Amino acid sequence: MLVPKHPNPIAVMTESTYPDIEFVYFDLGNILVTFDPMISCENVAKLFSTTVDEANAAVYGSGLEDRYEHGEVSEAEFLAGVAEALGKSPSNVSLQAFIDAIGNMFQPIESMQQIIKQVRDAGYRIGVLSNTCFAHWDWVRRQNWPVMEGPFEVKILSYEIGSMKPDAKIYEAAERQAAVAPEKLLFVDDKQENIDAAIARGWNAGQCFGGESLVAQLKHFGVLK
Repeated sequence: MLVPKHPNPIAVMTESTYPDIEFVYFDLGNILVTFDPMISCENVAKLFSTTVDEANAAVYGSGLEDRYEHGEVSEAEFLAGVAEALGKSPSNVSLQAFIDAIGNMFQPIESMQQIIKQVRDAGYRIGVLSNTCFAHWDWVRRQNWPVMEGPFEVKILSYEIGSMKPDAKIYEAAERQAAVAPEKLLFVDDKQENIDAAIARGWNAGQCFGGESLVAQLKHFGVLK
């Protein structure tokens, strides 16, 4: 499951350079966009005429969101599961309205548009490596936010891979799609456990949040000057 935005950037050192990096993977949440899961719960509560706490329990507390991000349940199955947990009928809610309710909790990190451009202009290929689901990815793509334009050569999304960071399978898929050796990869993510898993595979990786702390990591690894 995605985690809420962090209020403070992480300080990093900037002395080292890694000239062999060829491909940079960006996480989605807290790197390219911020998000608030409680907004999603409020949306679902309105759809089902229930409380936010009950919606939160049905969506997140039930484990359905985690299964959805693993690609184990479809949108229709997710809707049916949430309705059942709430003691409601899924037929009273359209599937698209439910998908929009789940997805509508994001805001772009505007400064990332220029940062991504700088990375691309420096000659690096880029991709997205995210624990996410169709509803979330569909929503952020439909907003036409410049920060999501990339262009990203590779998109590794947990619901498509059937694996979530820090599991090995999703990193293996990212390596195959990037088509470079692990030591030529750089990965930035907001969760240390995901960074640790990447480093264990021989990647370059640093924990940060979109904006200034990410720029510091890119400079640390020699991607930006």
